[in-house]
Amino acid sequence: MAPQSSPDSSGVRTLAALFLLTLIAMLVLGYHPGLEDDAFYLAAIKRDLNPALFPHDADFFRLQFQATVFDKLIAASIRLTHLSVGWCVFLWQFASIFFILGGCWQIACRCFSTAPARWAAVTLVALVLGIPVSGTAINLADQYLHPRNLATAAIVWAIVATLDRRFALAAPLLAFAFVTHALMASFAISFCIFLAWQASARTVSNMALLLPWSWMLAPTSDSWRQAASTRSFYALSHWTWYEWLGVFAPLALLWFFRGIAKRNRSPVLERLTTRLVYFGLLQTAVGLIIMFPAQFERLRPFEPMRFLQLVYLLLFLVAGGLIGDYVLGRHAYRWILFAPLALGMFYSQRQLYPASLHLELPGRASHNDWLEAFAWVRQNTPADALFALDPRYMQLPGEDFHGFRALAERSAMADFLKDGGMAARVPALAPRWLREVQATAQWSKFQAGDFEKLKQEFGVNWVVLAQSGVPGLDCPYRNRGVTVCRVK
Repeated sequence: MAPQSSPDSSGVRTLAALFLLTLIAMLVLGYHPGLEDDAFYLAAIKRDLNPALFPHDADFFRLQFQATVFDKLIAASIRLTHLSVGWCVFLWQFASIFFILGGCWQIACRCFSTAPARWAAVTLVALVLGIPVSGTAINLADQYLHPRNLATAAIVWAIVATLDRRFALAAPLLAFAFVTHALMASFAISFCIFLAWQASARTVSNMALLLPWSWMLAPTSDSWRQAASTRSFYALSHWTWYEWLGVFAPLALLWFFRGIAKRNRSPVLERLTTRLVYFGLLQTAVGLIIMFPAQFERLRPFEPMRFLQLVYLLLFLVAGGLIGDYVLGRHAYRWILFAPLALGMFYSQRQLYPASLHLELPGRASHNDWLEAFAWVRQNTPADALFALDPRYMQLPGEDFHGFRALAERSAMADFLKDGGMAARVPALAPRWLREVQATAQWSKFQAGDFEKLKQEFGVNWVVLAQSGVPGLDCPYRNRGVTVCRVK
């Protein structure tokens, strides 16, 4: 039976259920401000609020952020609401997940006719937001406020508008997604055109115009190549068989789901799955063209295979709806089948960051040695200080991939991992990144004289160490695993 053409999804009960699912999604996914890429995003927000911060190293996030309104938007909301940075960012994260799930509910209403199918679709998405997208180093959603989360929320609502052929609404939603996260919006624009137009050879060939071909090629260098080498997923030739399985198996499943939709005479579901397969095949072809030839190496940091995030999101939505139709039905006790998945996803997220609280809410004591040290730095060192850390400090035991800049609110010499990725996207940063990383490469063997050389060459006047201290340094802060020292 075909789904209702005009589903009523604006009721209080629907909003309450979506609110509850958002709480469950947050509980399963976890919340970790300052994690991973948030080392850049949260630092940029704080610098918008206080331009005196990061006088030495703002280029490591400022240059790329000229192309997004994300940090300006969040900073403006903080000024407007007078909330603390921590609480405002958390509420934005909650809202982004709520609107992602709300958009998924609207898509499910157009694809499935029964309430169990619709709610199963949204529930499955809520539980798997932390699942990795094959070969791309991203998840369906991030455990912190990432512009990709906001863009995804706008994208799913743009898909709803496109399904309804309300293009005047889809356009501003895609525009918001584009100024928030241009890469993900580019994929979404491509997919929405697939939905809006009849699939034909000419249409498919024209899709290439919407993909990264328009990005300008910039000259590369040896330092840039070393920065790019820190992101192993840039090289498709290094992908494993199971990563390629993660590309083609979802498309095969979607084609199988298309057959089910066709047999059930569900035109919207058939249309969605068909166009998603065409979209995935084209984007994969473009990704192969970009990622393999050496002459296109400058385009690799734009990560054309990240289109899979949208494919995975809609795949789980459709799969959940079919589970609701064929397995759960109106048998309430069968919904317990989601419990093992929820517990498994929760457990996997806890294992990713075992030394940190699962929900790092504002105002909660962290009980993480590194985060406590970063808090001391924020409260007891001058804003114009320049720190040095182990260039691989994020990988050290107990650190859990938290970014120093974002949480300590102080400048730091370039690190190997996250700053290497930024240097790969912005080639102008690569020589500086390489110079600073090489200067700290023997960090574990450094003595007082080595730190003094960093001060003479780079202006470093503070260091963060994963040991009890170094003779000759004044170390005003120590905890069980981290020491903060002044370089005189």
